[in-house]
Order: sequence, then C-alpha cells, then structure tokens
Amino acid sequence: MSPAPPPPSPPTRRHLLVVDDEPHIGLLLRPHLEQLGYRVSLAKNLAEARAALAERAARPDALLLDLHLPDGSGLDLLRELRGGAATRTLPVMVLTAEGEDRVLNEAEELGASLLTKPFSPSKLTARIAGMLGDAPPGEHA
Repeated sequence: MSPAPPPPSPPTRRHLLVVDDEPHIGLLLRPHLEQLGYRVSLAKNLAEARAALAERAARPDALLLDLHLPDGSGLDLLRELRGGAATRTLPVMVLTAEGEDRVLNEAEELGASLLTKPFSPSKLTARIAGMLGDAPPGEHA
C-alpha cells in the first residue's frame, strides 16, 4: 500500500503580495493562504509595495490591494502597474470598504477584480483561485 499523497497546493506555489495597512488583514490572511500553499508577502503602504514589485527574483503572481493606504491611493499604484510592460497583466484584486462608484469603476476599468470588506476567507480564496486560473481550494481532479 502506498502512502497517501500530500495535499495539493497551487501550481508552482503562487506568490501573493497583500498590500493593506490594517495589521489584522495580514495576520488573518497570511496563515490562511499559506496553509493553502500560497507564498505570501505583506506590504503596509505604497512604498513597501513598490519595493516588493521591483524585486525581479521575487515578483508576485498576483496582488491583493487596498485602496486606502497611509502614503496614497492603491488606485495610483494600479494605474502605475497598468502602465508598465512587466506589470500590465499582473492579476490584481482590490480589497476595499470603498463605496464610491467612480473609484470602483476605475479599478474595474483598469482590470482589477473587486472584493468588498468584510469578506470571508473562503470567498477570498475562491476568488484568488479564479483570478489565477487555479482549481478552487478543496476541489481536486
């Protein structure tokens, strides 16, 4: 009898960059996402996010981005990403409590998916899997 196979993980251990200044978001999301097999980096502001995105060896596969950050708007970062050749198609999910239609519409026009706070970890992970084209957690072929 062969041993049970290890639990499946996302292909090539996807790297997610979570950009949010609320400490509890990172503290809650990181262990949940890592348990599912993702590699997670955290940035508390735009400066940290830009530094993480500039590291070519550790470039994320996707970005989870808050719109309200202490040093500016996540929308500004999203505009920058869409203007750069290397980041034009980077999957971005905006995590926000923002309710202003103009802002949300612009984020969607820039190709970001939206998830409003508060959200459940299971909803988030299903949306991440869909955004990256991975099998949803818990569904294995």
